[in-house]
Amino acid sequence: MQALTVLLPVVLFLALLLFIGYRSSHRLKDSRDFQAEYFLGSRSLSGIVLAMTLVATYGSVSTYVSGPGLAWGYGLGWVVFAAPQIITGFLILGILGKKMALLSRSTGSLTVIDLLYARFNSRSLCIILSLVLLVFFSATTVGQFVGGAQIFAAITGLDYKAGLLLFAAVTVLYTAGGFRAVVLTDVVCAILMLVGMFLLGGVIISDGGGLSAIMDKLATTSLDDSGHSTLLTFNAGGALPLSLLFSAWLLVGFCTVGLPQSMVRCMSYRSTADLHQAMLVATIVCGALMIGLTLLGVYARALVDELPASGSDALIPTLIVTHMHPLLAGITIIGPLAATMSTVSSLLIAACSAVMRDLYLQAAGHPCPDAAAKKLSKFMTLLIGIVCIVLALYPLDIVAWINLFAFGGLESAFLWPMVLGLFSLKMNRRGALISVLLGLGVYTLFSIFKVNLWGFHNIVWGCLAGFGGAILGSMFGPRDSVEILRQFFPHKVK
Repeated sequence: MQALTVLLPVVLFLALLLFIGYRSSHRLKDSRDFQAEYFLGSRSLSGIVLAMTLVATYGSVSTYVSGPGLAWGYGLGWVVFAAPQIITGFLILGILGKKMALLSRSTGSLTVIDLLYARFNSRSLCIILSLVLLVFFSATTVGQFVGGAQIFAAITGLDYKAGLLLFAAVTVLYTAGGFRAVVLTDVVCAILMLVGMFLLGGVIISDGGGLSAIMDKLATTSLDDSGHSTLLTFNAGGALPLSLLFSAWLLVGFCTVGLPQSMVRCMSYRSTADLHQAMLVATIVCGALMIGLTLLGVYARALVDELPASGSDALIPTLIVTHMHPLLAGITIIGPLAATMSTVSSLLIAACSAVMRDLYLQAAGHPCPDAAAKKLSKFMTLLIGIVCIVLALYPLDIVAWINLFAFGGLESAFLWPMVLGLFSLKMNRRGALISVLLGLGVYTLFSIFKVNLWGFHNIVWGCLAGFGGAILGSMFGPRDSVEILRQFFPHKVK
C-alpha cells in the first residue's frame, strides 16, 4: 500500500508528460517547416519557457543526488563550489543568445553544428564535433538513466529494471514529439524540481528543530584542531583548495557557455524581450535550485550522523524514505526524476540531430529533405533512446567513466570554436579544428592518465590547450572567405 501511495504522483506526472508529447506530435505533423519545428520549436519560445528549459537541461540527477551528498561531508564549502551555477543561464544567454539567434536565422541553421559549418565551412570539423556530441550525449543519457532508476528503486522499493523501463520509456516517447515537446515538459520538470526541493527542505528544517538548531548542531560537528567546525568554512578546513575552487568555477560556471545542449536554446526564442526575461528568470530559478539543494545537503547533517552504507549518493533517497509521508515522498521523488528526464530529453534530441541532420549534411552535401526527415526523426530518436535504455539495463564501467568525462569534454571541444568563431574576425577553420583536437586531446589524455598539475581540474588545461590551438591555427592558417566574414561580421567587413 505504501509503495502504491508513493507511485501515484509519479504515475500522474508521467501521464502528463506523455500528454504533452502527444499534443506536440500533432502540432509537428501540421507544421509547414518540419525540421524547424522538430529541432527548434519554430524559434517561438517565450522568455519563461526559454529560462525553464535552460535550467531543466542544466540540472540533472546529480543536482539532486551527488551535490547534496557531497555538501553533507564538506559543509558550506561545497555551497561556495556550487555558487557559479547561479550565473550559468545569464552567462549563456548574455554572451551567445542574441548573436546565435540572429546568425542562425540569417544562415538557416537549425543546430549548433549547422551554425559552425556556416561559420567555418569545414566538413572535417563538423564531422568530428558531431561524433563527439553523439558519443558523449549517448553516454551521458545512459548515466542519467542509471542514476534516475537507482533513486526510483531506492524510494519505491520496486525493481531497478522495472523503474528504468517505466520512466525511460516515457522520456523517449515524449521526446519523439520534437523540440517543443522537450521544452514544454522541461517547464513542468523545472517547476516540479522546485516543488520537490521545497518539500524536502521543509521536512529537513522541521525535523532538525529549525534553522537555529541546525546551525548550532553544525557548529559542534566535524571540529578542527582549534575547535572550529570545518563545515562552516569556505574551504572545508583545507579539504577544498583554491585550485579546485577555481576549477569548479570554470567547469560548472564560465565554461558552460561551451555546452551544445545549452547553446541550441539560444537559437529558439521569439524576441529580444524574451531573451532579457529569460536571463532574469533563469538566474533566479537556477540559483534557487543549485544553491538550495546544496544547502539541504549541509542541513541534513543535523539529521544524519553517518552516511548510508551505499555512499553519499544515497543521502537524499534515505531522507525521503525515512522522514516523509509516502504521498509527500511520491511528490518529492518527482524532483530528481524530473531533473533526469529533462536532461535526457534534451540530450536525445541533440543526439538525433547529430545523426539525422549534421552527419547527413556532411555525407550528402545538403540538408536532409523534409520528406525524409519526417520518416527518420522519430525513428532515430527512438533508436538512440532504446540503445541507451539497453545499456542502462546492463551498465558498463566504461559508460560511467565517459559520463563523468563528457561534461568537461564537451566544453573543451565546443567552447572556443563557438565563442571565438562568433566574436573574432581572426578565428578561422584551421584555428577551430586545432582548438578541438588540442583541447579535447589534452583533456582526454590528462583524464585517462590521471594527470594532476598543481591541484587544478583537467578542464583548466583542456580549455587552455584549446585556446592556444585556436590562436596558433588562426595565426598560421588562411583567412576565411570574405563572404563568410561579411555575413558573420557585417559591421566590420564591407
